[in-house]
Amino acid sequence: MSLDSAETKTESTTDVATSVNQLADRARRASRTLARANRDWKDKALRAIADTIDAHRQQIMAANAKDLENGRERGTSAAMLDRLKLDDQRIDGLISALEELIGLPDPVGRVVRGETLPNGLRMRQINVPMGVIGTIYEARPNVTVDIAGLSLKSGNAVLLRGGSAALNSNVALVNYIRNALESVSLPRDLVISVDEYGREGADAMMAARGRIDVLIPRGGRELIQRVVTTAKVPVIETGEGNVHIFMSASADEEMATDILLNAKTHRPSVCNTVETLLIAKDSPAAPAVLRALAEAGVTLHTDARVASLVPGIETIAAGEDDWRNEYLDLDIAVKLVDTMDEALEHIREYSTGHTEAIITSSLAESERFIAEIESAAVIVNASTRFTDGGQLGLGAEVGISTQKMHARGPMGLSELTTTKWIVQGDGHIRK
Repeated sequence: MSLDSAETKTESTTDVATSVNQLADRARRASRTLARANRDWKDKALRAIADTIDAHRQQIMAANAKDLENGRERGTSAAMLDRLKLDDQRIDGLISALEELIGLPDPVGRVVRGETLPNGLRMRQINVPMGVIGTIYEARPNVTVDIAGLSLKSGNAVLLRGGSAALNSNVALVNYIRNALESVSLPRDLVISVDEYGREGADAMMAARGRIDVLIPRGGRELIQRVVTTAKVPVIETGEGNVHIFMSASADEEMATDILLNAKTHRPSVCNTVETLLIAKDSPAAPAVLRALAEAGVTLHTDARVASLVPGIETIAAGEDDWRNEYLDLDIAVKLVDTMDEALEHIREYSTGHTEAIITSSLAESERFIAEIESAAVIVNASTRFTDGGQLGLGAEVGISTQKMHARGPMGLSELTTTKWIVQGDGHIRK
């Protein structure tokens, strides 16, 4: 239950749809105030949020500890508990992301194109806020801060449904964010949680066409597909990450080992971790890379040919499900491929369109990989962990879009805006 429950509940609390619609209308009204805010005012609000989170980190971590304890009691997986956890280092990361947003240009009002037409009309296409953004996500309290910060800087109000697993964490974070907004004379209702309404609240958000301008789901396959197939509100689909790395025969052993270890073990519970490794059959680096992964605690799900490369190391026979699986844990599917054509075909068959990478010393191979892979991010000779808004200079991200619409890949400030056409004349009429 929200610490602002007296403020956010309506009289008709049994009618969840009505209640959520009223919250969305309040967010819409708040967004009109934000539309008048210049960059300095927005940045002042972001600084207030960062300072408030810093000042209340102990309370935030105490709330998060309750969520972690509840998760362990429910038998939540280690990977999900890792996503859920907030510690000093991760709170420092939230603050750093807000500070990076402060340093970024305001996207609102940026001219996409502009010219004076032959008839004298002055035309501009400019970036403007979406309006009210809805986000449905799972067990990721850091997303609460990232989305609030990005929405604020891009001129949008936001409705959040963060899920029961992170309820205590999100209650604390949302209230501190709302207090910070009020401290700089911006409406508290620029950031509103609907968590108190549970799953029915998420359903009401999905049905709130005309009140919520765009809905962004972030989580596992089941959540994303439920939103994509159910929502009446326009959806930007963020992707599960069945991420591939193709290790060419020309791959340097040391480079390949470092990249694979980072891509798989740095933080295995997130969507940009590698899940499938495709190895060229004549790769001299293959045995060393596989042994390094196994020694790091990674379980290898392999075909028979791969298993023969690492005698003495226990492997699990890979089946069809392994090629499609987003493990989000210390597991990886590994296949030996005879040609680059076979690797590319495998990726086309099983990719979720998130991120694919190649490790190679061949310029021709890297250029072909870039040209033929259709995923949102393509990486050459680097870890897949770099598909991240913060790592790519966006300050933070709402998610990784895997669709081919205006927003693709890590979604930062620009992706949370749309455009408006401004036409100015001097009494012009069309003939």
